[in-house]
Amino acid sequence: MIAFVSGTVAGLTVDSAIVEVGGVGLELRCAPGTLAGLRVGERTTVPTSMVVREESLTLFGFADEDERSLFELLQTASGVGPKLAQAMLAVHSPDGLRRALSTEDVKTLTAVPGIGAKGAQRIILELKDRIGSVSSASIRPGHEAGRGAASWRDQVHAGLVGLGWTGREADQAVDAVAPLADDPDAQQGTADVASLMRAALRSMSKA
Repeated sequence: MIAFVSGTVAGLTVDSAIVEVGGVGLELRCAPGTLAGLRVGERTTVPTSMVVREESLTLFGFADEDERSLFELLQTASGVGPKLAQAMLAVHSPDGLRRALSTEDVKTLTAVPGIGAKGAQRIILELKDRIGSVSSASIRPGHEAGRGAASWRDQVHAGLVGLGWTGREADQAVDAVAPLADDPDAQQGTADVASLMRAALRSMSKA
C-alpha cells in the first residue's frame, strides 16, 4: 500500500492531480476540495489510498489522514465503492458524515449523488457504531479561502461536472452559492472552495 505521495504537483485536471515523484508522474484521483489546496509547481505531500482491481490500480488522494481513513471505512459498507466514497467526501466533510451517520440523518446522506433513501439507511446501519466521534477541527489544511472569485467558480464548476452534473446544472449551482463566496466573512476563511462545493451540491439536491 502507498500511504502517501510527496513531490511536485506537475498537473491538475477536473478530478485528479499529477504528482512527480523521482521523475515519475503519479496520477491521484482527488475530490474538488483536495484539488483546491494544490498548485502546479509547488511541492506537496498527499495522503493516499490504493484501490486494486483486476483491470486497474488507482491511487486516491486526500486533504488529510482523517479524510483518507474515512474513505477506507466507508467502503466497508455494502454497496459503497471508491467512487461513491469519494463523492460522499466531496459533498460532506468527514465530521459532517460522522454527524449524519451518528444521528441517522438520511436526508443529509441522500444529498450525495448515487445514494437513495434505502442506501443511506443501509450505510447508517452498517457504520453508525464504527464511525468515530466528531472532531473539534473546523477547517482543514489546504482548504483555506482567498483563492479569488474566478478561481472558486472554476473549481466548483469543474468539480460538479466531474461528479456527473451537466454544465448548465453546474452553472446554476455556482450562481446559487455565489452569495456565500461574496460574504465579507469569506475573506476570513469561512467560505473555502470545499464548503462552497458542498453547498452547491446541497442546492442541486433540493432542486
